Amino acid sequence: MGARVLVVDDDEAVLDSTVALLTSHGYEVVGANSATTALALLRNGIRPRLVLLDLHMPGMDGWKFRTEQLCDPDLARIPVVILSAAGGLAVRAAAETMRAAGVLVKPVDADELLRVVAALVSDR
Repeated sequence: MGARVLVVDDDEAVLDSTVALLTSHGYEVVGANSATTALALLRNGIRPRLVLLDLHMPGMDGWKFRTEQLCDPDLARIPVVILSAAGGLAVRAAAETMRAAGVLVKPVDADELLRVVAALVSDR
């Protein structure tokens, strides 16, 4: 089994298709349909090599998730790639503020997603 990736998105179609794509390319994928669930998984010992994170979710959003993650030294080193339907400079600036490893704009191109994931998990 390949590197573990945590995918966090409240849109079931996006979550399911991203999990299926990564799984079909040999990654071990854990899906979470909320940031609260994802944070609980991390706090309970799941250690992915990368988190793919939607920003806009009900309840705890991606911003709050990332803030909580960065406050925990054991979790802070796990890189995060932001998945957002909004593109442009504002999202890229936000990703920089959040110390994200990158931004992918939805709908995400499958080849681009695979390139980004491969690059980030191979560095660790």
